[in-house]
Amino acid sequence: MAVLSASDPPSSGAFHADLADSLDPVLAFLQQNGAPFMINPYPYFAYASDTRPETLAFCLFQPNAGRVDAASGLTYTNMFDAQLDAIRAALDAKGYSGVDIVIAETGWPYKGDADEAGATVDNAKAYNSNLVAHLNSQAGTPRTPGKSVDTYIFALYDEDLKGGPESERSFGLYKTDLTANYDVGLAKSGSNSTAAPTTLAPVPVAQGTLQPSRGATPTGFCETTAAMPGSTQGQQVPLSSSCYVPAGAVSRRADAATWQLAWFGVLLCLAMVAGK
Repeated sequence: MAVLSASDPPSSGAFHADLADSLDPVLAFLQQNGAPFMINPYPYFAYASDTRPETLAFCLFQPNAGRVDAASGLTYTNMFDAQLDAIRAALDAKGYSGVDIVIAETGWPYKGDADEAGATVDNAKAYNSNLVAHLNSQAGTPRTPGKSVDTYIFALYDEDLKGGPESERSFGLYKTDLTANYDVGLAKSGSNSTAAPTTLAPVPVAQGTLQPSRGATPTGFCETTAAMPGSTQGQQVPLSSSCYVPAGAVSRRADAATWQLAWFGVLLCLAMVAGK
């Protein structure tokens, strides 16, 4: 969302003019190849800068009076739609109405430092649960009603090795030990599921196989972390990445190579016998 120079009201959405040289070729490439423009809207940070109760309800998809875009006449009942439509307006203004939008990540922290308003389990559960319900409704946004948008929730697991404030390490639906932080109704079909929080049992690791150190992200995933969502005290945090190989994956590849070598030897022997 930082690429926008204006976003309130949503119809005023516009990209920063000084990004044109870099952004225009990217947008042209996306349009020519039918690829989406991926964004990271975070209503949590909008609430962090305006902690009024009505703003919290607006950010959590909860009942509220709504906000009218005076220029377009459209009424918005949640911040997610407002942020999405601000990007849509910016794309349309530059002539890229054919470029779809995908939500690369969005979420809400369930825990934060003392000065991080709104970072609670109840708010995180409300945001993600209501987001899922909103998307399942296929309502779309005021600017693009009935148009669904592919959305990825940040994050599946906590990033417990990440720096910065406590919230930066607390966006996960699951802890790094695979236990659930809270349930958003994704374990069962339908957005109104009231299933109890799910606990996933770690897969036993065979003797002699490498294991990640205690406190590392569970095996089987490769992740990249950055300053976003948010920045730390206004300063960018350098990119870092960590990859984890599933236990036994190396040995399985080694076994496959061994069998291929054995079969090659058998075939070579047969060819030599046939040639005599």
